[in-house]
Amino acid sequence: MKIALIGYGKMGKAIEEIAIERGHEVSIKIDLDNLSEFNQANFQAVDAAIEFTGPHTAFQNLMQCLSWGIPIVCGSTGWLDAFAQVEQRCKEKKGSFLYASNFSVGVNIFFEINKKLAEIMATQPHYIPEIKEIHHTQKKDAPSGTAITLAEQLLSADSKYKGWTSGPSNQPDQLPILSERIDPYPGWHEVIYRSEVDEISLIHNAKSRKGFALGAVLAAEYIQDKSGIFTMKDVLGFGN
Repeated sequence: MKIALIGYGKMGKAIEEIAIERGHEVSIKIDLDNLSEFNQANFQAVDAAIEFTGPHTAFQNLMQCLSWGIPIVCGSTGWLDAFAQVEQRCKEKKGSFLYASNFSVGVNIFFEINKKLAEIMATQPHYIPEIKEIHHTQKKDAPSGTAITLAEQLLSADSKYKGWTSGPSNQPDQLPILSERIDPYPGWHEVIYRSEVDEISLIHNAKSRKGFALGAVLAAEYIQDKSGIFTMKDVLGFGN
């Protein structure tokens, strides 16, 4: 398949490497120095696009690709207040769109375990949860999209929490997310439940960007000939 990369930083380069290893062609790469090439003519022969830019550019990139009928995979975070508009554009154009806060196969397994653990721990009020995450210093948003996904899973399972907060919280109905930015961490996430007598911890530690890149390419392979709005659960066959 022919893949367009929108965003050609460290993540884009890792995706390119995996895509070529899997026999695909990266037919166009869009970055800050060639934005004029981000046009419909250049994208006509593209089977799918993979978008990894930032919170200030992702929304317009997605809307444009969907307008052109290009299946698009997005890993940018920090723009989700406009998610409903992207969904609507996808439906209007009968397009194909997949967003994930994290494309790592391991992290998506981690999500499934976190949901189940959250359901169990919701019946144990003497345990107090907390989420920690570490990323490299170039990570623009904090908390990360992955940490927010983990937090939202806890909130869905336990009604005594009304929301999450970035940093420590003195409010018992707010779930704290503690973020650090340290090089060269590609991604480290921990969900902790503490009581007076013990502590339960669930950890995912990414060793490199390759896991994220592989998941993004798998997602592009999955949506290239489909119409609809998808998640990594669809790609990995986890069901609802």
